[in-house]
Amino acid sequence: MPTVNPRRWWALAVLATAQFMVIMDTSIIGVALPQMQKDLGFSQGELQWVFNAYVIAFGGLLLLGGRLSDLLGARRVFTAGWTVLIGGSVIAAAAQTAWVEVAGRAVQGVGGALIAPAAMTLLMTLFAHDPRELGKAMALYGAAAPAGGTAGVFLGGVFTEWLSWPWVFIIYIPIGLATLAATGLLPTVAPRRGAIDVLGAAAVTAGLALAVFAVVRAPDTGWASTRTVLELLGAGALLVVFFAIQKSVREPLMPLGIWRVPRLGSANWAMTLLGAAWIPMWYFLNLYLQQVLGYGAFASGAALLPMTVLLMVFMTAITARLLARVGAKPLIGGGLLVLALGLVWLSAVEPSGSFLVDVLPASLVAALGMSLAYIPAMMAAMAGAPREQAGLASGIVNTTYQIGSALGLAALTALATSQGAGRLGDLAALTDGFSAAFTAAAVIAAIGGLSTLLLMRTDKSAAAAARQEQPEHEAPGEQVGV
Repeated sequence: MPTVNPRRWWALAVLATAQFMVIMDTSIIGVALPQMQKDLGFSQGELQWVFNAYVIAFGGLLLLGGRLSDLLGARRVFTAGWTVLIGGSVIAAAAQTAWVEVAGRAVQGVGGALIAPAAMTLLMTLFAHDPRELGKAMALYGAAAPAGGTAGVFLGGVFTEWLSWPWVFIIYIPIGLATLAATGLLPTVAPRRGAIDVLGAAAVTAGLALAVFAVVRAPDTGWASTRTVLELLGAGALLVVFFAIQKSVREPLMPLGIWRVPRLGSANWAMTLLGAAWIPMWYFLNLYLQQVLGYGAFASGAALLPMTVLLMVFMTAITARLLARVGAKPLIGGGLLVLALGLVWLSAVEPSGSFLVDVLPASLVAALGMSLAYIPAMMAAMAGAPREQAGLASGIVNTTYQIGSALGLAALTALATSQGAGRLGDLAALTDGFSAAFTAAAVIAAIGGLSTLLLMRTDKSAAAAARQEQPEHEAPGEQVGV
């Protein structure tokens, strides 16, 4: 029987903080972008790279981060990731030119790509002794991700309005140093002997980066332009090369046999579409609040707090219990469909709308859908993987979510712009563009929900887990492990 770590809940707090900060890094810069553009001299087209440099580095290197976690030891890689993230934050905060800023963001993404899979491996190690404790731990850890994304918007508004935009990066320095000081709470995971598939890592990272680059630039160059087509073909060719390398090398970055793990493929498909629907939703919701309803940076962030509260409460108190009783499939499929319903509701926004009528109820429905789907999808993707491949499975599922987020945001931004979202000051046109983006996100979420219900294998262990659950595990105090 696996050894029970008496400090496991304190260690979980360290890991959840890391997850919160890594995901927050994709959203905290949102409301600060206009001031950064003014101070650093970004053109309108270049400004998007403050966001995309992080996402491309993060999503493109997650597989490598997972492999390094397995080979070098998860705690060592976790520590290295925080060191890199702190360094990138210093660069980004001190930047005096646009491309130094972009470079700092990319370095932050590299750090995040090391932290995320290592943290998941450490979590699985800490709670391997009890599946029910693991479910509760995953609930807390999973809640940190969407909470970090939403809190980033709020904190970005606070820092930008009352301090200055460098503070959206400075905040990572003291928190990072405190996390490094607390790594002694984390378990030591023995490294394994093996080689690093450098060619495979280069091919998959370049392929994913080029795909995102092509989609981001397509609105300017044209979707049917020779440049866009060649970039997309090049991305596809690099990914084909990656899979060919995985079949031919002795120790591949991603052993293709891992895809025989039950529900890994369907869970990652669901995570891709979940990211492609959720991230554009909060992005355009923030724009609607500021550019149409006239909210300031702080007020816009505060308006998203009800979503954060619902996510945190539902994920920590309810989702884990539902997962034990009904299994992952109905929660993922149903959650994505609930998210789609909330997005359809948001698509009815009006130029003369209000927060209480047009935003609050719809955003809460969408957040309910996210809170139902995220943890079960993460658990389904990792549940059947051998322990020695936990870092790899985590890298895969985090990669699909991040790449789905980047591609979804790029594509829906292009759609919104074509429908009027680029006409600042024209409230009707802006609303039409945002409404189109919400509608398209709803379609993406609905496709994810229906395909999950139709294609994902049923989790036959759910009923057994519910029958085995003992009364003492229902105690409210145990939900948070303290």
